[in-house]
Amino acid sequence: MGDSSGSASVSVDVERISFGGKEHIVRTRCGSVTVAVYGDEDKPALITYPDVGLNYMSCFQGLFFCPEAASLLLHNFCIYHINPQGHELGAAPTPSDVPVPSVDDLADQVADVLDFFSLGSVMCLGVTAGAYVLTLFATKYRERVIGLMLVSPLCKAPSWSEWFYNKILLNLLYYYGTRGLVKETLLQRYFSKKVRGDAQYPESDIVQACKSLLDEKQGENIWRFLQSINERHDLTDSLRKLQCRTLIFVGENSEFHEDAIHMTTKLDRRYCALVEVQDCGSLVTEEQPYAMLMPMEYFLMGYGLYRPYQLSSSPRSPLSPCCISPELLSPESMGVKLKPIKTRVAIDF
Repeated sequence: MGDSSGSASVSVDVERISFGGKEHIVRTRCGSVTVAVYGDEDKPALITYPDVGLNYMSCFQGLFFCPEAASLLLHNFCIYHINPQGHELGAAPTPSDVPVPSVDDLADQVADVLDFFSLGSVMCLGVTAGAYVLTLFATKYRERVIGLMLVSPLCKAPSWSEWFYNKILLNLLYYYGTRGLVKETLLQRYFSKKVRGDAQYPESDIVQACKSLLDEKQGENIWRFLQSINERHDLTDSLRKLQCRTLIFVGENSEFHEDAIHMTTKLDRRYCALVEVQDCGSLVTEEQPYAMLMPMEYFLMGYGLYRPYQLSSSPRSPLSPCCISPELLSPESMGVKLKPIKTRVAIDF
């Protein structure tokens, strides 16, 4: 994992039957990452990156198990799910002598993955820490990102209280792994109180499934990713230079709600829309994936991408963002309640 070569190269191709994709192990300049590929590789690329402690299955399966979202995304894109190092299923502990990557290293890893698959400009979908990595990637490699879809994103350096809180969590992870308090803290990071369960509500199936997946994770590997994110730098000034369209989702009860609002105010309002999901935590992709469907559909229409019955096929199209009408990203166009800087979407099941 400690390979320091300057370009990406193949290490292993591994067929996986989980969810029907194919996993590749890609050697990058700062270690190897596992990338799961779904769909026709001649189509435009959608890159995903999960939050701390999650992999592509535990972070995005709710969204891709939503039939309408799956038909929208899989019909239009080939999906490249990047797992943070050591977050893939069955990962061994990372040796202690392997340096912890910086957030810039993680962004450069994304570039290496694109080079490995010979991808040019891509769409990106990231959650919280993964959203930060992909946003940083977009600021460093602006010509390679044509759109960002971010869920409960981070963009500022950690506050003193967040940094200190994460330091305590890092110590617990180092000594005890993903047990007890560590697991409950991570679940609180991802989900709203309602789905985590209390005296009134039973614990939901998605939380139980996430608990099982966390039990299989190596604490050392989660420690490394959290350590990188806890040393992140502020992207606020760089956001002003972003020209790609950005669609931001955040749960009303997310711990990172204020961060998402801050990011929205710093992006060019002509290129950005915010969707606030009621009664939801940070992990909107799992807790309320249906809330993402309509905003994503309007967002992608600006790139000429539609549901299958409307799609005119254009494999590996450049998806030029200049064809987006700003009106498509306005709260009014999404048909929902207006707020000065946010669009609130309520979903009834």
